[in-house]
Amino acid sequence: MKLYHSPTTPFGRKVMALILEIGFGDRVEIMPASGTPLAPGSMPVDLNPLGKIPALVRQEGGTIYDSRVICRYLDDLAGTNLYPKANLWEVLTLEATADGILEAALLMVYEDRLRPEDKRFPDWVEGQWSKIARTLDMLEQSWMAHLNGPVDMGQIALGCALGYLDFRHDARSWRVGHPKLAAWEADIVKRPAMQVTIPRA
Repeated sequence: MKLYHSPTTPFGRKVMALILEIGFGDRVEIMPASGTPLAPGSMPVDLNPLGKIPALVRQEGGTIYDSRVICRYLDDLAGTNLYPKANLWEVLTLEATADGILEAALLMVYEDRLRPEDKRFPDWVEGQWSKIARTLDMLEQSWMAHLNGPVDMGQIALGCALGYLDFRHDARSWRVGHPKLAAWEADIVKRPAMQVTIPRA
């Protein structure tokens, strides 16, 4: 199998963390790819016309994307049950919540890096952060019982999302007001699969 990936993409980190968790490190060849919505660069647009990574070329042929599809496929292939049937809808909702954090955080990065300075819209950026702040509050208040349970894909995805906030938006200090979530993140980031995939500038 081949995975088109960049070490700094948070969605790719999710997939890489899962690959390591399920012991597939020697079964997936990493294909470096990078680009932006304005310049696809080396993005595999012939495999994913949306020009996004990660994208996985399956062992039986054909390409799948996005990160949630890839993670579900690999977990099913490995039989590792990171999407347990007993609470599948909670796991999927948590993973979608983590992806929503990432989408808003990535849009904030694009606003700063891709839009000319005189065309930037600070209120729009703050609107994206408001989504993240509301979500962090909800996680702190309503999700700690799940987060403190057995590790699943929703938890891995959330760990990657919080790590991306540290990587690109550390000045926002997401831990302030979220002590339980911060303590949980400090624990999950110790997992080898999370340590190896921490993004570097």
